[in-house]
Amino acid sequence: MFPFLAHALGTFGGATLACGLAPQRSAGPAWAVGVLFLLGGIAAATMLPAPAWFLAIDLLLAYLPAAWLGLRLARRLRPAS
Repeated sequence: MFPFLAHALGTFGGATLACGLAPQRSAGPAWAVGVLFLLGGIAAATMLPAPAWFLAIDLLLAYLPAAWLGLRLARRLRPAS
């Protein structure tokens, strides 16, 4: 449970920060963070032993969904203009 949370929360925080710092809260930086974290997760999955069910859940549910949620949060926190 804790490795999954670490991967998801790291991606969520990075995507939120990247989107929050981007002009007009564009989605590109948030998705870039999500893809880079996903690539790191794939690399870790090939190097470290883990059950197949955990790798599947981790790679499918931790990175890109967390980046999407971070993007939504950053856009919601946008100051009113």
